Amino acid sequence: MRDKHTSSMIFRQMLDEISMLMGYEITRHIRTKELKIETPLGRTVGKKLAQEVVIVPILRAGLGMIGGLHKLIPSADIAHIGLYRDPLTKKPVEYLFKHPKVTNQLFIVVDPMLATGNSAVYAVQKLIDIGVSPDQIIFMVLVAAPEGVKTFTFAHPKVRIYAAALDEKLNSHAYYSARTR
Repeated sequence: MRDKHTSSMIFRQMLDEISMLMGYEITRHIRTKELKIETPLGRTVGKKLAQEVVIVPILRAGLGMIGGLHKLIPSADIAHIGLYRDPLTKKPVEYLFKHPKVTNQLFIVVDPMLATGNSAVYAVQKLIDIGVSPDQIIFMVLVAAPEGVKTFTFAHPKVRIYAAALDEKLNSHAYYSARTR
């Protein structure tokens, strides 16, 4: 997926697939409840999620991760946090924040990259500010830099982070510097 020769189509397909696979891991702790159902052959007991889920992509890059999670949890609501990184300060600038009413849902914030950590910290703080408990927030990222993980965990120590890969460090432009072997 990270190969510079990967086509946009393959990149999107892999982003979708990896998001779904990571979703299995991050949702395995969600409680379920029994549900009596009527099948064509009789009655049985099934299970459904005991808690509603909200997928929160950090726009725009996080949009590519919705599909995989939504395949796994089709009942999930979608919220949106639109941010861009100021090129000089490297700090997030908000341009959109849409969310469902907070009741007691699990919020899964998604973004492909955790670089400086500033956008992730900002996005999670927005959720906390509207009443979401930090222990009801998961941050899911494909690639993380140690600097971003440190910034994020310092700001939000109770929020769980799931990352598919951890890079070596950020470069001078606050982007990843992949490991060389």
